[in-house]
Amino acid sequence: MVQSDVDIDMSSTQKINSEGQNYESFQDEESSLTEQEVLDKKKLDKIYRKLDYRIIPALWCLYFLESFGSSAYGLTLTMNADQGHSLGQKLQLTAKDISTASALYYVGYIIFDVPMNLIMTRVSPQSWLARIIITVGLVYSFYHILTNNQGLFAVRFISGLVGAGTWPGMSYYISLWYPNERSTRRIGYYFTAAQISAAVAGLVSAGFQKIDGVRGYSGWQWMYLSYGVITIACGISLLWWLPDRPFKPEHEVESSNKLMYWYRKIFTSPFPLNDEERELHRKDLQSRYKLIKWGWKDVFMILTDLRIWPLIIMYFGVVGTGFGLAVFGSTIISVNNPSLTSIQVSLLYAPIWLFDLGGILILTPFADRNKKLRPYIFSFACGIIICGLFVTTFAKGKWSRYGGLLISGFGLGPTVPICMSWAAEIFGPRYGDVGTAVTAALVSGLGNLGSVTATYALYSGWPDDASRLYRDSNMMLVVMLGASIIAAAVCELIKNKVRQVK
Repeated sequence: MVQSDVDIDMSSTQKINSEGQNYESFQDEESSLTEQEVLDKKKLDKIYRKLDYRIIPALWCLYFLESFGSSAYGLTLTMNADQGHSLGQKLQLTAKDISTASALYYVGYIIFDVPMNLIMTRVSPQSWLARIIITVGLVYSFYHILTNNQGLFAVRFISGLVGAGTWPGMSYYISLWYPNERSTRRIGYYFTAAQISAAVAGLVSAGFQKIDGVRGYSGWQWMYLSYGVITIACGISLLWWLPDRPFKPEHEVESSNKLMYWYRKIFTSPFPLNDEERELHRKDLQSRYKLIKWGWKDVFMILTDLRIWPLIIMYFGVVGTGFGLAVFGSTIISVNNPSLTSIQVSLLYAPIWLFDLGGILILTPFADRNKKLRPYIFSFACGIIICGLFVTTFAKGKWSRYGGLLISGFGLGPTVPICMSWAAEIFGPRYGDVGTAVTAALVSGLGNLGSVTATYALYSGWPDDASRLYRDSNMMLVVMLGASIIAAAVCELIKNKVRQVK
């Protein structure tokens, strides 16, 4: 794992939280650390590497499986289309049905992201994340029995509902175990799961198309059934795999309920650090729990903090573009090169997300080492996506257009991790625990309106655009990314202009 270059004096941070100083004061205090106040960097690096080995693979698997369902849904629209057995053909879906089903998935996310993440601050984060992925697997296992568009609408909305809180929940969980200057690359590490899952989905779907018709099931039905069973099994394993919290919350009272006692006894995984490491880790993170108690007034103050809205717009543009390409990437490839078979389309879909992975691994470490450059790195990545979309839209050769998708994939990778870690950096020092949780949920939840726009209003939701090879849909994504760049500039200008704590 890549090591961090910065350590924080948590006593200064705690003082800032308790005295109600603003974020500018926090930055001034952080830069004036004495040598005695700095924690042993080598020991801390070793501690966080040890936590990486335990936490990151678990979150990676969780996010891989949660993301696989979204990628698989897009692929099922073209799987075994030559035989008339794709999802759309079997359920006799219109273009409007497909876009509506896609949008309903994100509606579930948007409505329930904030409530789900607020619940997570009150319960065991480990158990809550396991609950999410178990229920996601359970719902997706029922996709194989769909017979009409009404069933698809219902199951897509429920999929979004049970999966709500996954991304902000993981961001919140990372904030419990890592300081902000170590968070972007960790978010980037498990964010690669989305890209790998998209690539694997393309390869796996090619394989499932080979068993189309076995026992009367289409290839996409076998894929959903297998995916659901594997996801449920992995979700149960997270109860022993993920550690819960680094410290016991101040508001938590030991329950006398025997059921809860045995649940915690059975499903509480061993703490990943020894006593000495645990104490050093506590000193490095002690201010994280300064504001663990929260009320609805805190939530209202975050909602009315103007700095949240540029972050939401940033997320809106990049996640809308990301999900637009994830759901309709195979459709774009197919339209640009009609001679390809459905299996070839699935195989060509995978490299887009390998390029996305490359963007994460190359750019997110710079964002952690240079926190002040986060908005500029974010905007640079958005510029790469825009270039890729122009190539995909206006290049002459069909393979040149495919190359544009690879360029866009590279730019997409670092944008979301930077957006989430920057939100925690801005809101964490002032609002503490609830600030991190609510901000992550608001940015993710409301920002997913971009996903609704890309999947409902564009591509399949815009039938006339197919004859233009989706030129106008691609350009609308460019406009959304332009808004994200402008929002990043606005957020950089106002990020330190906060109200005094009463």
